[in-house]
Amino acid sequence: MKQLKGIMPPIATPFINDEVAYDKLAQNFSKWNKTGLSGYVVMGSNGESVFLIRNEKLKLVAEVKKNISDDKLLIAGTGSDSIRETISLSNETAEIGADYVLILTPSFYKSEMKPAAYIKYFSAVADKTKIPVIIYNVPKFTGVDIEAETVAKLAEHKNIVGIKNSSENVRQTTEMIDQTPKDFAVIIGTASVLYAALSAGAVGGILALANIAPNECVQIQKFMDEGKHTEAIELQKKMLPVNKAITVTYGVAGLKAAMNMLGYFGGEPRAPLSVLSETDKQQLKQILVNAGLLI
Repeated sequence: MKQLKGIMPPIATPFINDEVAYDKLAQNFSKWNKTGLSGYVVMGSNGESVFLIRNEKLKLVAEVKKNISDDKLLIAGTGSDSIRETISLSNETAEIGADYVLILTPSFYKSEMKPAAYIKYFSAVADKTKIPVIIYNVPKFTGVDIEAETVAKLAEHKNIVGIKNSSENVRQTTEMIDQTPKDFAVIIGTASVLYAALSAGAVGGILALANIAPNECVQIQKFMDEGKHTEAIELQKKMLPVNKAITVTYGVAGLKAAMNMLGYFGGEPRAPLSVLSETDKQQLKQILVNAGLLI
């Protein structure tokens, strides 16, 4: 099994006229593959997975697999509130070539999403999924949160091997690291706290920022590995405005616009999301210039 660590982008899904542009995806990989990224996540939040139908999801996994080398990790976001659907989609992506599946916390019945429900859900999924499971905690979108004690209990399952925590709660991430076995991979899901999470013992990041600044994200972890904390903090601070712009301020539309500006193909977000206004694009462009990403 490939080691779960390093910097990975949750890749944006390129659309042209509301159809997935698989040729444009290949163009993006021709650039990403020249960097030190350890792998890729397909069908994550930034991949607009909630807007994709099943056939598109399966084809995306196949196309990504075709465009990356065997040493790169391929993680597929296959989670839904339905245990049966999650298992079914997870196993189909495994057959296509995914190394791991990233399973979103169920969230529709929010008031019922207590530790027992998470343990029942993830254990049932992991029992019948052919490849290892990574828990995906993203309170910003789901409105629910999984705490460290529950993650520690789930880490006892032999097929639950890690968590992507997209909360900015560094206390929570640190507790997850402290309360789980050393071979359980805690990965941070937002570049805003990459330095802090790596300092606490996280093994990497699945970061929207890595779509457009892969080298910088990889370099922050490299600095940490080399004990160069000052350099890591400085680069982290330099990237903070960019990360805020493409996540909090402008969201998926901002990420795609930034990709377009930096020589990738972002394209347009799928409806009901909208493209950025010209004013917002100009503000985003200035943020990229200020960070040294765009000349």
